[in-house]
Amino acid sequence: MDTLVTTDWLSQHIDDPDLVLLDCTVVTMPGGERGFHNVSGRPDYELGHIPNAGFADIMVDLSDTTRPNEFALPAPEQFCAAMGKLGVGDDTRVVLYDTNYTAWAARVWWMLRWAGFDKAAVLDGGLSAWTSEGRALSLDVVSRPVRQLTPRPRPELMADRDEVLAAVEDDAVVLIDTLPEEFYRGDVSAYDRPGHIRSAINIDGLKLIDKNGRFNPPDKLAAMHAFDRDTRIITYCGGGIVASTEAFVLTRLGFSNVAVYSASLEEWAADPACPMVSGPDA
Repeated sequence: MDTLVTTDWLSQHIDDPDLVLLDCTVVTMPGGERGFHNVSGRPDYELGHIPNAGFADIMVDLSDTTRPNEFALPAPEQFCAAMGKLGVGDDTRVVLYDTNYTAWAARVWWMLRWAGFDKAAVLDGGLSAWTSEGRALSLDVVSRPVRQLTPRPRPELMADRDEVLAAVEDDAVVLIDTLPEEFYRGDVSAYDRPGHIRSAINIDGLKLIDKNGRFNPPDKLAAMHAFDRDTRIITYCGGGIVASTEAFVLTRLGFSNVAVYSASLEEWAADPACPMVSGPDA
């Protein structure tokens, strides 16, 4: 199974006994201190989802809700136990999708890799690709037997604030801000300070996706990432979500040393000791 699968592939394998299909949707709503707030996609899932799909609740079950940052990274054991309750085990395969931009599915895909599980894929185009082809939806709430998912953590796949601080002064590390350009420049901000982490470059994560919600062709994606394949790369955004889409793409392109700064600007911008840059020339 490739790490990116099509709707045709899924329709042919949707009933495979070892395949666990999960809807990972989070819905971003207008309003709140930042101008937006996130809510669980479970109500939307209950209104219709791809047949045989369970629901992976990123906001509750797959985050450490005791910490102040939204989508805070849980312990590997906590994450694996939550995935086990969804039917994901050492001997299963997993396909992940969401309803918008693939970022939520990519976040769970990256967390699975971080926990040591490699038999996961993202559905190209997500739910919209499925429905645009006239494929059926289901109202059945899917639950599966609990399985054992053994944690085999790869801590190098997640960067913390200290590593990013060191990377700011290290020309051998590429920091990638995946927010839209207006956020990168500081014209718009949803966090405590505008702009971007000093020394970071900007690759807008939304430009990885075409107008139909599918990933752009590999040659176009490769042209956006003209780095040495062994370079240490750290991606970030606001809360480590779109940054996971970028990490997914980089991994598919053959980059072997990629990390996501999970806490991203939600943590960084709140700490005055962490350097940021903004302005028209940023």
